[in-house]
Amino acid sequence: MDFRAALLEQTRAFGDLIRSGDPATPVPTCGEWDLKQLFRHVGRGNRWAAQIIAQRLNEPLDPREVRDGRPPDDIDSAIAWLQQGAELIIDAVDRASSEARVWTFVGLRRPGWWLRRRLHETVVHRADAALALGADVGITADLAADGLSEWIELACVDKRHPPALDPGLSIHLHATDESLGPTGEWTIVHDDDGLWWSHNHGKSTVALRGPAEGLLLAALRRRSAADAGLEVFGDQAVWDSWLERTPF
Repeated sequence: MDFRAALLEQTRAFGDLIRSGDPATPVPTCGEWDLKQLFRHVGRGNRWAAQIIAQRLNEPLDPREVRDGRPPDDIDSAIAWLQQGAELIIDAVDRASSEARVWTFVGLRRPGWWLRRRLHETVVHRADAALALGADVGITADLAADGLSEWIELACVDKRHPPALDPGLSIHLHATDESLGPTGEWTIVHDDDGLWWSHNHGKSTVALRGPAEGLLLAALRRRSAADAGLEVFGDQAVWDSWLERTPF
């Protein structure tokens, strides 16, 4: 997947949704936020990541220190500010050397790590805006599948929280989108090797089956499994526990 092109495309689509809605519209999937707060969060988040990369930081950046972290009041200028934030990330990554390592939530990583992370952050918040406005979410199967892989990987390697799956348990997710092939399956296991995942097919403690978009929205707690059109097999409580214990 071309993460640069996808980040720019998803940022534009997010901006179009914001332009079409009342800034005071509540966003139920983001606590007490409204569209204006959601917009500022995404736009400032991109500039925050770009500054971490550009300054080669090995520790988190205080959001209050983000340059130009507040959007202009004029909607056209604000949308341009949003798009520029995505471009700043791409430029910062392209300027970084291949040996560079910068701070991330899961330790020092190559700067390109942030391209994928900010892409999927934008995707999920575009979904938040669409759900708030009653618009079509419209996440393509390949984008949803990669977002799900990235989210599961973060949950498995994030040492800031206890494992989200108890020892001896497993979860299997199966996307029904024919275009995905073997990349449309995910198995999460907690065994003697710790918490890990693969694209393997296998019997698990609980399994969910349905479109990749539905699996992503359910995993990110934007929709319930039922509302996302998913079939659930096995121990539902294991899936519910996973949702409760994965970071927001």
